[in-house]
Amino acid sequence: MTSEEATAWIHSRLAFGQRPGLMRVEALLKRMGNPEKNITMIHIAGTNGKGSTVSYLRSLLEEAGQQVGTFTSPHIEAFNERIEINGQFISDEDLVAWVEKIQPLVAEIDRDETLTGITQFEIITAMALGYFEEKNVDVAIMEVGLGGLLDSTNVISPMLTAITTIGMDHMDVLGDTIEKIAAHKAGIIKPQIPLVTGNIVESALSVIDLKAAEAQALAYHAGQEYRVTYRHPDEEWGELFDFENEHGKIKGLKTPMLGRHQPENAGVAIQLYSLYCDLRQLPFSAKEIRNGLRKAYWPARMERISSEPLVIIDGAHNVHAMARLVDTMKEEFSDYRIHVLFSALETKNVNEMLQQLLAIPQAEIYLTTFDFPKALHLADGYQELDEKRISTVSLWQFGLAELLEKMTNEDLLLVTGSLYFVSEVRELLLAIGGRNG
Repeated sequence: MTSEEATAWIHSRLAFGQRPGLMRVEALLKRMGNPEKNITMIHIAGTNGKGSTVSYLRSLLEEAGQQVGTFTSPHIEAFNERIEINGQFISDEDLVAWVEKIQPLVAEIDRDETLTGITQFEIITAMALGYFEEKNVDVAIMEVGLGGLLDSTNVISPMLTAITTIGMDHMDVLGDTIEKIAAHKAGIIKPQIPLVTGNIVESALSVIDLKAAEAQALAYHAGQEYRVTYRHPDEEWGELFDFENEHGKIKGLKTPMLGRHQPENAGVAIQLYSLYCDLRQLPFSAKEIRNGLRKAYWPARMERISSEPLVIIDGAHNVHAMARLVDTMKEEFSDYRIHVLFSALETKNVNEMLQQLLAIPQAEIYLTTFDFPKALHLADGYQELDEKRISTVSLWQFGLAELLEKMTNEDLLLVTGSLYFVSEVRELLLAIGGRNG
């Protein structure tokens, strides 16, 4: 079997869609010998900020000498990046080996009428857990795929949990109110396992606190048990902030990722790291925290692909993420003429995200589509929101080429929307010589 055949088989399970529930992944893990029972894990949920938080935490733990597995989704460059150890993607050889181990087990489950139809994400989750056990990682950071309560990652028994943010996304599955969505995210809370929360609105936090109290899980909230004080943007790239918890105060920390919300994500990671150090009796060192944060990297999140002209990629794929992106653009880039190349899935609130982008006074928006299931249809007339500032581009590749051709150093190109869309554009930009910044 080749790696292409292995990933093709995994992707073939997309036909079974997203099906919340744990019984299928539990059945698969049981047939694998329950690898999840032999791994120390940290579980991270949240509407936005999960990936950045995973990246910061991984860097902090690696700086402390830990061997760290990470399970994240979706991938930006290659499928293998979903499963990593210390920043190294699972190799093609290991990927093939694990598919060959799991295929007959999945076939067995498919024959069981009560379980048939194990999904792509469930298979990848089980594969990651098997791989992390095999490689004997010190700790694995597991990012929730969707929600929390019924997400396939919720089969684990973590040493720590975290909820980064709560916003309106995936309402068809998680519910149509902040409180209902918070209840799903709070499903990862485990009895007597410490919980860290990020910047979460009070109505959602009260739901989380109730669940934590029921589980007798000690909660560490932003602004209460730990504090993040935003300072100002770094003059080069990134954000400066101070962090304080029971171990003391660390001033002048820097995130390499841009956006006023990034110190909040870093704060969740530092508090998780602090608790991990306490539980593992490791020193909580300001030097390691500075170095760890500096090395963190997460593609397609306010990622500077080029400096001349300035090209930024950001996968703001829902209203909550778009609000943060728009704030960053208004605060940091008011001196630029801004061109926005945007596309999204039709399941998202496209009209509202376009309205948010229009709040950037000098932005011209180029609405496009891309080759992906449920990508938006240009015929739906979204540009009618503002005929003067929103134009449609039927082929994003041509639109991108035209924009790059006419840009000067006074212009900024922002590519945003669906992570699936921005990853396609990112791949092309890098192929034609991006990343000079």
